[in-house]
Amino acid sequence: MQKVLTGNQSAAWGAMCAQAQVVSAYPITPQTTIIEELADLVAKGLLDAKFIKVESEHSAMAGCIGAQATGARTFTATSSQGLALMHEELHWAALARLPIVMADVNRAMAPGWSIWTDQNDSLSQRDTGWLQFYCESNQEVLDTVIQAYKIAESVDLPVMLVLDAFFLSHTYEAVEIPGQEATRKYLPPYKPSIYLDVKDPHAFGGIVPQDVYMEFRYKMQVAMNEALDVSVKADEDYKAMFGRGYGVIEQYRMDDADTILVTSGTVASTTRAVIDDMKAKGQSVGMLKMKMLRPFPADLVREALEGRKRVAVLDRNICPGMGGIWSQEIRNALYHTPESKRPDVYGYIVGLGGRDVTPEVIEKIALDVQERPIKDGEQVWIGLKE
Repeated sequence: MQKVLTGNQSAAWGAMCAQAQVVSAYPITPQTTIIEELADLVAKGLLDAKFIKVESEHSAMAGCIGAQATGARTFTATSSQGLALMHEELHWAALARLPIVMADVNRAMAPGWSIWTDQNDSLSQRDTGWLQFYCESNQEVLDTVIQAYKIAESVDLPVMLVLDAFFLSHTYEAVEIPGQEATRKYLPPYKPSIYLDVKDPHAFGGIVPQDVYMEFRYKMQVAMNEALDVSVKADEDYKAMFGRGYGVIEQYRMDDADTILVTSGTVASTTRAVIDDMKAKGQSVGMLKMKMLRPFPADLVREALEGRKRVAVLDRNICPGMGGIWSQEIRNALYHTPESKRPDVYGYIVGLGGRDVTPEVIEKIALDVQERPIKDGEQVWIGLKE
């Protein structure tokens, strides 16, 4: 079935196809229409789920944690300050090894108060133990929701899929919807081995002594390591069944490229057009699209970037006092690359607070990185007003 959907509606229909059993959520712009669409799907009987209306985002995640612990498949969504309010519960969900799926609609953090997109809300949660995937299109949003359950339930860790506010959340495109029956062949019903059951009692989340706590964290790290291969396989299986796959990274026209632009989210779509135009003009440029942040696919990134001359990372985020977050991750991944094969990595801060990242901006970066000395290019702000 094909429908014309916004990115937010795509996230909701993905949860419907996956047959989420509990939706616990609180509205916040620009996420609100995800929850409205899910409420409508439940009301119309298209999704057989319990819809929990709560008083805050903290409570929304608490509702998901409780429901998931009983063996139910859960879904929620949020943005910006709402995600920040969930922060405590994000740690709890991950260390409790609960495969909750959440959509975060990227919105800049306040103050100044903003409803427009950048990635600081989701990237500031990168150490909570959640897998993170960044989507480029509405179709990718829907497909990633379904894949997220497959991955989460395989490694017993929660998954956050991320989409840009307004550029995706409120923009329409034609989306293929596999439906519940077809999705069930890819994603069987959730059947955890341990869950809250009065007939078979277990203790959950109790106090842990010093001689046990580290082992909990170690097992979580092992699961994260496994999640990379699981994610690759889940995407390959999805492509085999539905004809669409995205990979955890994507190399676009990189075969003979000396200069690589690293992107994530909707900036990747604009960058494709710029790369095509520059290639036609004889420029040696390509793009590496990052879909997965956690676990970070370091080996795949290293393999893709080894031997290139220069890498320009487009960061729609800022870690104050350090710089762009994706560029930090890329540099770290390349650290052990032999010096003769290690490209220079340049960081470019773009598009904060929803500022447009136009083709002209991207081409400017692609040309700038070929002329700028690396000592002057570790962090460059593009588009600042004079």
